[in-house]
Amino acid sequence: MRGLACVLMFQTHCYDAWLGGDARNTWFLKASQVLGTAPAPLFLFLAGISFALVTDKLMLKNLRPTEITRKMAWHGVEIFAFGLLFRLQEFLIAWGWAPWSDLLRVDVLNIIGLSMILMALACGITLALCGPSHGRLMLVVVATTTVVLIAVLTPRLYTTWRPTWLPWWLESYIDGCHNLGAPQSWLFPLFPWAAFAFAGLAAGFILFGGVLFNNQNTSSTAKPLAWFAAVGTAAIIVARQLDHSSIQLFFPYDYWHTSPNFLMMRIGMLLVIAFVSYAWCRWGLGARGFSPLIQLGQTSLLVYWVHIEFVYGRFSLLPKRAESIPTATRGLLEIFLFMLLLSLLRTRIDWKKMFGSGKVRDGVQPA
Repeated sequence: MRGLACVLMFQTHCYDAWLGGDARNTWFLKASQVLGTAPAPLFLFLAGISFALVTDKLMLKNLRPTEITRKMAWHGVEIFAFGLLFRLQEFLIAWGWAPWSDLLRVDVLNIIGLSMILMALACGITLALCGPSHGRLMLVVVATTTVVLIAVLTPRLYTTWRPTWLPWWLESYIDGCHNLGAPQSWLFPLFPWAAFAFAGLAAGFILFGGVLFNNQNTSSTAKPLAWFAAVGTAAIIVARQLDHSSIQLFFPYDYWHTSPNFLMMRIGMLLVIAFVSYAWCRWGLGARGFSPLIQLGQTSLLVYWVHIEFVYGRFSLLPKRAESIPTATRGLLEIFLFMLLLSLLRTRIDWKKMFGSGKVRDGVQPA
């Protein structure tokens, strides 16, 4: 799933950065940008699933709730720090024309980190109150309830309940206003984006925690993932019907940005994608030989970090806002190949051994 998110991210950024002239007014760019709504939810959803998997392993080691909270929150702090470093790097590379406020922009890495911290607190409190025997089930309930609360609160927090009394850089983490006075659709505030991480948390405990399906290992995930696909399909249908219904429970209604219906649609799509990705890797071409998607997924943070400079930064492969669709597509292919090569260099070369720093860890010599 991370590899798919990387490819969708590449195409969105490349076409947005490089297409110019009449090409910016075509259905092609609009379709590209619609596909571009998928990578961020995918990354957040997968962060929630990974969080559940690691937390479940810590629970099996009988760690106390406070220890689990500390360990998992620290991982969130690390990701948040990476987000700040990424913003600092972008600011320094663009020195002279980037405004200082870019340092405080709310981006995907920031929200992944904050979502992990919030999930760590939720897990710690839930396990402390319910104990390990019922903790996994209650964590699914808590995570699902959090998703619903975020969906319900988002329309108001973007309009009549905006926390304008906060400094703009702090308010931006709630509604994505940045310093522009109004919520911006291109930013990633906690509302509604953290909902995807909590949806992943619930899905992760169902997959790996034995909740509902009593499967305590990763080899028996086909059945719950098939159910995910069924539930996701139903959610997509229901969301579409509610969007076309004359009954509107949430005002003001902005389907593409704050609507609970669109949030339900995207979570439904994530559940379907989870099953399709599993089927592709278990029974499809992903199980046969080398898979570029799986390879990119192993280094998603690295390729995310690097490709931005070669698309939007000073080192852009093509002139910005000046290319035709065929030329931009050629650039997209080059970005894909360069990032795939970078990923292979990262995972296939033993850098410690190359520079003579291989050490024995836990009784095992690095390969």
